[in-house]
Parts: sequence; C-alpha cells; structure tokens
Amino acid sequence: MSDNLTPETREPSTNGRANAEPGWERAALERIALAAVNEQRAARRWKIFFRLLFLALVAFVVWTVFDFSGDKLAASGRHTALIALEGEISANTRANAEDISAALESAFEDSGTAGVILRCDSPGGSPVQAGIIYDQMRRLRAKHPSIPLYVVVGDMCASGGYYAAAAGDKIYVDKASIVGSIGVLMDSFGFTGLMDKLGIQRRLHTSGENKGFYDPFSPETPKMDQHAQEMLDQIHAQFIEAVRQGRGKRLHETPDMFSGLFWTGQKSVELGLADGFGDANYVAREIIKAPDIVDYTVKESITDRVARKFGAAVGNGAVHALALGGKLGLR
Repeated sequence: MSDNLTPETREPSTNGRANAEPGWERAALERIALAAVNEQRAARRWKIFFRLLFLALVAFVVWTVFDFSGDKLAASGRHTALIALEGEISANTRANAEDISAALESAFEDSGTAGVILRCDSPGGSPVQAGIIYDQMRRLRAKHPSIPLYVVVGDMCASGGYYAAAAGDKIYVDKASIVGSIGVLMDSFGFTGLMDKLGIQRRLHTSGENKGFYDPFSPETPKMDQHAQEMLDQIHAQFIEAVRQGRGKRLHETPDMFSGLFWTGQKSVELGLADGFGDANYVAREIIKAPDIVDYTVKESITDRVARKFGAAVGNGAVHALALGGKLGLR
C-alpha cells in the first residue's frame, strides 16, 4: 500500500506550511499583543475615571459641609456686616430665627464691625419666628449702642418681614418696594359641602370638646370662629405694639395703617414706616461709612437642607395629627 502513495500524499504538513503566507506567526503574536495593550489601556482609563469621580464626590461633600465663600476671611479692619433675611420666615426655611439670630450675634461681636445691615426681602411668615428676630435685634442694639443696625428692603418687606424690620435703627427702601401688611391671618379650607355631594361621611372621634378645632372636614361653629378671632386679635395687638416701639414718633399713624394694607416704598417713607431710600451698598458707603461689606449670613449645606426638609415633613405630620385646620401667619 505504501507504494501507491504519491509524494504529495505522504508529506501534507510540509506542503501546508509551504503554502501559508510567510510571517503568519509574527502577525498572530502582534495581534495578541495589541489586544492585550488595548485591554490594559481601557482598564487604566476606567481606573482614572473612577478616581476622578471619587475625588469630585469628596470635593463636593467638603464644599457643601464647609463654607469657603471667604467673605469673613476677607474682612480686614473696619467693615459693614450684612445678614440676609430672604423668603418666608419659618423654622423650616433659610429665614429661620435661629440662623438669623446667630448671624446677628456674630456680626455684632466682631471687633471690626462698624455697622450692621439686615437685608430684608420677605413676604412674612411665622409670628413666633419674626418675634424672636425682633427681640434679638433690640437686645443687640442695647448691648452694642455704638454699632448701628439698619434694615435695607429689597422687593418686599411685608407682614412678618416688617415685624422684624421694625426693630432696626432705620429702614431704607427702594421707591418701588412693597412695605407694610401689618396684620395677621389664619387660612384654611372647608370641604363639608363637597363631601355631602359625594356622599362622604367624616368620622372624627376626639377626647376633649375642642380637640377637632378648625378641622377642614367638619362644619364651623360660632364658638370656633370667636376663639380664632380672639387669637388673631391678640397677635395683631402684639404686632402693632412692636411696630410702635420700633418706629416711635417717626410713625404717622392713619386709620388703615394696621389694617393689613401695604404700600410702595415711596409711600412708606411718607407714612414713617421707612426712613429713606437706598440699597445695601449705599447704606454701607454713605451712612455707615464702611464700604467693605462682609456677609455673615449662615450658609446652608446640603445636609442641613435635607434635615430641614425632613423636619418640615415631620412638623406637617404633627399638625395634621392635631387636626389643626387653620395655618396661622403674618403674611
């Protein structure tokens, strides 16, 4: 049988290598090496990416927790201290009495402070929070009689905002600012008529005759209305007394001054609710004579914001649990 085999049949492997392209082993090795290099480069890029992402995350956390604004650090020598009172005055907002009081304390205690400006841009809010800010301002003015405390109004200084502002030595406004609204309100909703139409029955069980006071799903009673009005009148009287103490003889009282109406900044100067026109830069430069402004406003970090929102949610839940249908405020 071996004699029948041709030379081509007896040496197939030798002829196969001879017919292959020269250098194929090197090309295969190069492809393998290139694939390994590309894989290492991709792994290195992902490693660099995750490291940068981690560093960015760390930097973001540090930036939100600490205040690097540099305003206070930039203060050297005599300056004007600025505290911003902006937005609704409430324990669960940036315009809360604790932060505003702390900022005022820091400003007055700084040996370089020549004067303090409370920049107010608020529609009002909690009478309790506004009252605390008012008392703190009067206390610090008495403790530091040589340091003036001025209020500068932005777009609006109304209701609870004006309650706090009345404690300043002087109030400066823009001609178009909104000022006043010296009044108190309690707002709520009533769904009893709608419930009757839909055939919904309210099942409320209380221990205590007035525990369901102003429940929005129960009908009003004359007793409830009378009690609510007495509360509003008492708080309104406190508000009026605070304005009269703060403004003194500068106030030109009119029959509707304490009715809840509000006026332009121009009219508020005529009524004695404000003293003149000017922004924070003007007051610092021309009135206090210390043009360098240092911001003492308490900066809120992300953690503070989350905690505050959580506290607001818990507070709202507590109010609901007490079935307090009316929200009281200086707005």
